[in-house]
Amino acid sequence: MKTPAGLQALIDDGVIDEVLRPLKSGKEASVYVVRSGDAIRCAKVYKDMAQRSFQQRVQYQEGRKVRGSRQARAMGKATKFGRKEAEAAWKNAEVDALYQLVAAGVRVPQPHGYFNGVLVMELVADADGDSAPRLGEVELSADTAREFHRVLIRQVARMLCEGLIHGDLSEYNVLVAPDGPVIIDLPQVVSAAGNNAARTMLRRDVGNLTISLARFAPELLDTHYAEEMWALFEQGELQPDSELSGHFVFDESDVDVDSVMQSILDAREEARIRQLGREAAAAEP
Repeated sequence: MKTPAGLQALIDDGVIDEVLRPLKSGKEASVYVVRSGDAIRCAKVYKDMAQRSFQQRVQYQEGRKVRGSRQARAMGKATKFGRKEAEAAWKNAEVDALYQLVAAGVRVPQPHGYFNGVLVMELVADADGDSAPRLGEVELSADTAREFHRVLIRQVARMLCEGLIHGDLSEYNVLVAPDGPVIIDLPQVVSAAGNNAARTMLRRDVGNLTISLARFAPELLDTHYAEEMWALFEQGELQPDSELSGHFVFDESDVDVDSVMQSILDAREEARIRQLGREAAAAEP
């Protein structure tokens, strides 16, 4: 295939040898399958989104560290320089998170370097060597769904122990590899301690996973892992090997019941829309 402009520099520098095929294209980035020596990897080419989606990113960037006070002020004012710095921070966030999470034992793609706005990383493949399917694209037995849920909850807890929350986790950001689920797409990763919406995002992430897997194991809907792990995190007691039960006793004198119920309703509506989309796709000739 014709080499995309964003990848030609990597070929010229010997980082990769060949672009094999496009893998996916989204609003944030385009991903290609590439060959680097004998290894088959993927290259994520980030798109310049500073002008179009800066405002939508503000909630995710709260609490992120930046290089200096000048950059922080510019990003806060959304000046031209500030948007450029925010764009760089957005791209670097995923790279930094991948290295940190791999070191912490979280199952995410292994990064192999960041070059000229391109992230080269492990290609998550299925048993035949093809690109692994997304969680929302596979049918599971009840036992497998329960096991995937257990594994993913453990990964989310390990991320939280590292002070990070995915922020946009769902069945579309989890790949199913032969060794189990792999969490992908982390440019919007959130600082657990520095972002005021961190708890809400954690609850949404866990809720999305639970609702998706509850299609095969409905009893998962009765669990409350996000609330349990957040309470342990706030108390400084959450550890990578903490035993989580999924049970949580809400303090009705303190909790915002309306907010919790609205989050549940929103998540269920998202799940309903996704299911309708799957049914419509299946009905197409």
